[in-house]
Amino acid sequence: MLNKATYALWAIQGLLALVFLAAGGMKLVVPAEAMQAQMPVALPVLLIRAIGVAELLGAAGLVLPGLLRVRVGLTPVAAGCLVIHMAGATGFTMGTMGLATAVMPAAVALLAAAVAYGRLHMAPLTNRASARRVAALQAAA
Repeated sequence: MLNKATYALWAIQGLLALVFLAAGGMKLVVPAEAMQAQMPVALPVLLIRAIGVAELLGAAGLVLPGLLRVRVGLTPVAAGCLVIHMAGATGFTMGTMGLATAVMPAAVALLAAAVAYGRLHMAPLTNRASARRVAALQAAA
């Protein structure tokens, strides 16, 4: 049976996946000149594109292992990597645009940290083989 933590973690994972899909997709689709014009400090285009790829992979890592129930241990790893990514984004934003604008990446980092902790300790995901063993044991009992 699913508990409240599982539902909350899935909701946070879905929200974070949407955030990172949008952010990463924009970094890959928007022309380089338009992106650099919006930034207070011009970053190299290749770095921006690499960040976009990392964000897309992070979004996939948050939801696909749990949905497919394959390599479910990758979800807390992806969430942990996104925490590190967003900690860097928070520092960069704080240094270039001030404390008030750094609140958003800090909040995203905290949500990703909650997913990493929750999927490791509170409501770990199970892969298909484990779920079949549990079902067989429950049926035998």
